[in-house]
Amino acid sequence: MTVAIQRAESVWVTSITPSLQECLCRSSRNKNTKVITGKRLAYRHEIIGYKDAEPSESNTIGYQTDILVLDELGNDLWVPRVVIECKLGGVTTHDALTYSAKADTHKQVHPYLRYGILIGDHGKKAVPTRLFRHGAYFDFMAAWKATKPSDDEWNGLINVLREEIETSRRIEELVRKQHSPYSLVHRRLILKSV
Repeated sequence: MTVAIQRAESVWVTSITPSLQECLCRSSRNKNTKVITGKRLAYRHEIIGYKDAEPSESNTIGYQTDILVLDELGNDLWVPRVVIECKLGGVTTHDALTYSAKADTHKQVHPYLRYGILIGDHGKKAVPTRLFRHGAYFDFMAAWKATKPSDDEWNGLINVLREEIETSRRIEELVRKQHSPYSLVHRRLILKSV
């Protein structure tokens, strides 16, 4: 990817982040939710050595995220909720495979994390088929026809992000419990034409 394309994507991501922050944090349930760009998030925690049965030395490695939605808990503590990878113009098969693999590695460290991809200036109102084929670890996919979304495109993304934040919180609660009270869990597929 050329420096000019990276710069254009960075400018685009930075331009939509304040509006995401404003829309996602309107409810009191999300008052401590923050939307930030360029935050590194751990995808691997390596244990280098042990003393008795406890790790004595470790190394945490992270990828930089395009957009990270997190909950601030206070005292400099926070929990990642949603990562949005962003691309301008379209995605290649390589992009789909790479970002999906990145989602998988992040979810191995954060089992409650929700992960998606947003394509801006796609020129079409449809998510590319290659994302269905190669984006196994995405929880959501969105494509905007231009860099600035239509009202329907914007509202669709905001609604999905609100749902994903709540889903992350619910999964985290389940992960923290020793025993699940549920006998059935079902993940739905929702398709929307804009």
